[in-house]
Amino acid sequence: MRPGRINVITSKNLKFPEIAGYIPALGVDTTKRAFMGQFCKPTISLFVLSAAAIALSCNKSSDGEPSGPYNLSYGDSIIYLKAQSADYIVNPTEQRTGTYAGFPDGIEIDDVTGAINVSKSETGLRYRVTHTAPDGTVTTIKVVLSGITFPDKYYHLSQNDSIAFPVYNADVSRILPVTGSIFDEGNGANTGGCSVKTTNGQINLKETIRNGVFGSTPQNDVRKDFDIAYRLNDASGKAVNKIRVRLYYYERMSDVPADLLETLQDRADQGVFLRTTGTARIAKPRPPCVIIVNQ
Repeated sequence: MRPGRINVITSKNLKFPEIAGYIPALGVDTTKRAFMGQFCKPTISLFVLSAAAIALSCNKSSDGEPSGPYNLSYGDSIIYLKAQSADYIVNPTEQRTGTYAGFPDGIEIDDVTGAINVSKSETGLRYRVTHTAPDGTVTTIKVVLSGITFPDKYYHLSQNDSIAFPVYNADVSRILPVTGSIFDEGNGANTGGCSVKTTNGQINLKETIRNGVFGSTPQNDVRKDFDIAYRLNDASGKAVNKIRVRLYYYERMSDVPADLLETLQDRADQGVFLRTTGTARIAKPRPPCVIIVNQ
């Protein structure tokens, strides 16, 4: 019997079709007779495949774009830096037409694909990623780029408030994995006078002053930036990470300039929103402001 030929079987003046052949797409032999229920198998297979095709087509618009609510995701709410020669880039699990944006400033994100370049972003912060569809539908999620930061804060030495503690993964309640981690790799900050404890990343502010960072006699409104390289023993696999910290020195709170007071107040009250002459603008959360007040 040749493939694809239909034979007619006559029995007591009744005719039943017999389909002879093999359908490669289904992977079934269709040499089944229509009586005694034997032809049901290929029929059911065709029905299931047709239903699946219809279901898939219902999840896409006419132009092939997935329809329905956008489940914007990067696979996890915390993204860890990876040790590799090329930049580490993370893509959304599903990409859609539209525009992507990150907030606040510091995240390097492709506005067309939503890809985040973790290697070129400021880590240790929580960001809001937004997707705006062509029809104006907005979808947002929050992601943390793993690492450490230091809170914007006034440190009052007269109250024994002299240690700046690092915050892990943008959450003060998270325990920093210090065992096996390295802080101030290469001793760049310590060489410059910023006293960073290499076992836990804490900055000793009194020791920093004694090291002469703000002069032999500390002067008001002196500010210094320090880069701290570190490796965390976490899901990053000890990839080299970094943070820049800005230290300020003032003798008294009354010496702190108005613009710096306003900056820290706004960050405390409104997160990353800052005001300037009544107009809201996006704050740059880095470098963190570590403000030392002697009295």
